[in-house]
Amino acid sequence: MQYMASVQNNNGHHVCGGFLIKEDFVVSAAHCYNASPTYVVLGNHNLKNGNHQKIKIENKTIHENYKDAGLGDDIMLIKLSEKVQLGHGVERIQLPPAEINLNENQVCQVAGWGKTKTDHNKPADELMVANVSVIDKQVCIKLWDDLPDNVICAGGYETTKGFCQGDSGGPLVCNGSAYGVVSFNYKGNCSYPNKPNVYTDISKYLQWIHRIVKSRKYEE
Repeated sequence: MQYMASVQNNNGHHVCGGFLIKEDFVVSAAHCYNASPTYVVLGNHNLKNGNHQKIKIENKTIHENYKDAGLGDDIMLIKLSEKVQLGHGVERIQLPPAEINLNENQVCQVAGWGKTKTDHNKPADELMVANVSVIDKQVCIKLWDDLPDNVICAGGYETTKGFCQGDSGGPLVCNGSAYGVVSFNYKGNCSYPNKPNVYTDISKYLQWIHRIVKSRKYEE
């Protein structure tokens, strides 16, 4: 997973995950904006190990409709102050096609440096990866009651696998492409209660991503 990025604050603390889609652009979650990220670290699966590229964030663009993770549109583009050197443990990940076709129970991966248990204070130093199954959207809507549009549900529900706090902004990887962005779970509970984990559906934001990457114009 050489596209994985650790999004960090001024103190060098990991606050969110992200993933590299162009040499100078990382996708993360809009709710990570509040953690005041200033740097992105790439090319390192162990954050305690010094062998990586640390690049300053030039600009952060959150989706114009975003208000709160639970209301959807939880996606952010991070423009890096310089292009990363590809190779040596750093690669980009493909975005999904515009018409995605994820089947129920299809197995995808989620990765991050977030907490490994609900009551752990410390995030993981080593990148953790979990296999998660896609959950049918209609089932997910019933379980959540008020699910936002443009999301994918996978993992968490009736399983022992899913994401936890600190994994926000990381990718849901299916068929080798980034299909989702880690958005929210149920009340910060990672012991997998009866509600699925929710991801932003990237396929619904492809035009938005291309527009911002192309224009290189930003709004703080």
